[in-house]
Amino acid sequence: GLVPGLLNLGNTCFMNSLLQGLSSCPSFIKWLEEFTAQYKTDQNRSTGHQYLSVTLLHLLRALSCQEVTEDDVLDASCLLEVLRMYRWQISSFEEQDAHELFHVLTSSLEDERDRQPRVTHLFDVHSLEQPEIIQKQISCRTRGSLPPASNHWKSQHPFHGRLTSNMVCKHCEHQSPVRYDTFDSLSLSIPAAVWGRPMTLDHCLHHFISSESVKDVVCDNCTKIQAEGTLNGQSIENKRTTFVKQLKLGKLPQCLCIHLQRLSWSNQGTPLKRHEHVQFNEFLIMDIYKYRIPVHKSSQNELNQKNSEETTSGTKDGTAVKPSDTEQPSGTKPFFMNGACSSSFLMSSGTFPLAAFPECSSPVYLYRLMAVVVHHGDMHSGHFVTYRRSPPSPKNPLSVSSQWLWISDDTVRKASLHEVLSSSAYLLFYERVHSRVQHQSLELRAED
Repeated sequence: GLVPGLLNLGNTCFMNSLLQGLSSCPSFIKWLEEFTAQYKTDQNRSTGHQYLSVTLLHLLRALSCQEVTEDDVLDASCLLEVLRMYRWQISSFEEQDAHELFHVLTSSLEDERDRQPRVTHLFDVHSLEQPEIIQKQISCRTRGSLPPASNHWKSQHPFHGRLTSNMVCKHCEHQSPVRYDTFDSLSLSIPAAVWGRPMTLDHCLHHFISSESVKDVVCDNCTKIQAEGTLNGQSIENKRTTFVKQLKLGKLPQCLCIHLQRLSWSNQGTPLKRHEHVQFNEFLIMDIYKYRIPVHKSSQNELNQKNSEETTSGTKDGTAVKPSDTEQPSGTKPFFMNGACSSSFLMSSGTFPLAAFPECSSPVYLYRLMAVVVHHGDMHSGHFVTYRRSPPSPKNPLSVSSQWLWISDDTVRKASLHEVLSSSAYLLFYERVHSRVQHQSLELRAED
């Protein structure tokens, strides 16, 4: 039930811990398999390892026991070598950060995807002038076979999500167009602790999306109203007011990486590490942090009626289940405190128990914890370790193991869920859980 460890090449615990965390995310491994499918058909194995995606897939499959290996300890130096080919200068003998490496990997994978041809190669002009040549004999400019049409190059990796930025004028309540920004991980600051209250992941998430006032912003609507009330010929100055800005999650990814910012600064300007424990849970509900498009009152009643019909259309264990397109109203209070409730009822659960969510029988955006990266030490020196799930059994590869592992480079041992939830997390890796109705909806969309 254990997995291979990774050799420490100097100070490469940052890389080893991240690889162990990524290897516990089956959706990411599946995406890499689809992404590298063309390399396996057009390139030999030695050439394919020049690509980051192929190298990363080989390591993650070995760490998730999907590839047979006789070694108990693997060498991940090939990943650093291919990153240097991508012009990243990462030393294995200096202190590095696992979260920074995560962004190096995701950005490099996006660059690799963008470098791939989006259209078929142009045919050789000489070949086009000879109509007697059949289609199979036509070669492209590289003198190789034509690449098969594939949409995998344009697909986003499963950590890709989108943030929405909403600006509303406090004077006229005019809303500016919603802006979208991409993210690969949610980097959450830890708010100031309140005496006697434990810090939870919900506190960090609410702090992340909490509204803030932005002063001295030009409001086009206020300027327009002011212009309508003035006489012709008078010069109109842009009206500056205070706006309320709020972030929301416009698109939630399949794999959610949460980074808890433990770097702070003293009054003298020296970096300090925050060691306080942030409570998190095995299951995470993100419905209340999801952005919802405003609905006009005229169509609100129709939407509510439609939602009620769809809610009763599917059942799970005798309980009504909402399909994937049904969401909680924006005014609903949080029905589950992520990280604030006991996880004793989740100790042996293979699937999420509906009894855990008394006010919402089936949340739409439900995530299951897959790995936790922990940093021990201070800002100047330390060590990264990983808690991750054991790979599923070969007899049931689609299952999720309830056995947790503690991994420190080449040392691997079993751990309990209580030990995992008691750790001071630095990176949290979650995977989205779909209900039965949502799985059916996804299958219907795939068929369409």
